[in-house]
Amino acid sequence: DTVAPELPKLRQGAVLVLSKTNGFRDPEQIAAAKQVLTDLVRKEGRDVFETENAAVMNPRDLARFSTVVFNSTSGNIFDAEQRAAFKDWVERGGGVVLLHGAGGDPNYDWSWWPQVLIGAQFIGHTGRPKQFQQATIDVIERNHPAMRRLPARWVRTEEWYSFDRIPSGSGTRILATVDEKTYEPFPERVRMGKAHPVIWSRCIGKGRMIFSSLGHKAETYAEPLHQVLIGDAIRWAGGKIC
Repeated sequence: DTVAPELPKLRQGAVLVLSKTNGFRDPEQIAAAKQVLTDLVRKEGRDVFETENAAVMNPRDLARFSTVVFNSTSGNIFDAEQRAAFKDWVERGGGVVLLHGAGGDPNYDWSWWPQVLIGAQFIGHTGRPKQFQQATIDVIERNHPAMRRLPARWVRTEEWYSFDRIPSGSGTRILATVDEKTYEPFPERVRMGKAHPVIWSRCIGKGRMIFSSLGHKAETYAEPLHQVLIGDAIRWAGGKIC
């Protein structure tokens, strides 16, 4: 993408939702999440702009947003200038919410994305025939603004992501883990052990990032608790404190 989309008039605190994919894409999931994301933001009385045009990643347009939500983006979606603009925007204080596939590529052309922004590399997820399993999420940091309205134990069905390490440094807070005793990590390589993070936040310069690996199926975006998580994550990311 080289020509930026035309933005409408936006008030301070606006949210950008980017749904571009150059890798795996589930059209039903993307569409369902788009609708829920825009509805959640508007219910907060904030403006939202949704696009699949990555040329919006330029200094002029990014300056109009407090938060960017990556709706299961995948593949190499930014050119060098767009990467530089986004990185600078985050480090200067921007808020980022990464949902599911936005942290689920097996490799990245841009090392800053998994190493700095996310803090871990996706290595796989529960596979067929056990791809989607019910399991229990333990909410670890219940005092985090994005977690306060969630139960301490949250049972749901998901395609459970795994990572090469537990994120650390850069003010990382592991917000929720999945209890591997409550489902069967399959294949064996996706087993992470007692501490298996599924939601966490990080400080990137003056900016904030929160990643939730939840949300593969379209219908999960209709779940009330999932909507609570997403809405509160967007609200936290748009703040000033990491």
